[in-house]
Amino acid sequence: MRINLICIGKTDDKEIVSLMKYYLPRLPKHWNFELMEIPDVKNAKNLTPDQLKKEEAKLFQNNIDASDLVIILDEKGKQFTSREFSEKIDNWMGSSVKKVNILIGGAYGFSDEIYSRANEKISLSKMTFTHQMIRLFFVEQIYRAATILQGKPYHND
Repeated sequence: MRINLICIGKTDDKEIVSLMKYYLPRLPKHWNFELMEIPDVKNAKNLTPDQLKKEEAKLFQNNIDASDLVIILDEKGKQFTSREFSEKIDNWMGSSVKKVNILIGGAYGFSDEIYSRANEKISLSKMTFTHQMIRLFFVEQIYRAATILQGKPYHND
């Protein structure tokens, strides 16, 4: 199985990048995890929020195959405990899912095209975080899920 975290824009905060570098090498190799940072839409300042979301949708769709499972991180999505999330990953591994794409949208969220394409919406919190911070939080949760599934003493209930 392959897990891709696909994000709009590059993280330029050195502290966040440093913390991500802590977790990324610790993820299980058999998950084939990849962080994909799609360049920001050019001339985004000249676009309305809806136009920008549509342009971002095109960029996302260029990285998604028809058979891929698509999960969007969205404030209206379902929330999971860390243990429940690890069970979800375990279910993906046990099924015929070959590639899971987890999308982090831009500042205005996702277009209707992406909402229609998504198989599921997940929320990490009812609070709002920067798109750069969410990358770190999600990668940490992927790492936490791995340790739960491996029975390692990282997560405490």
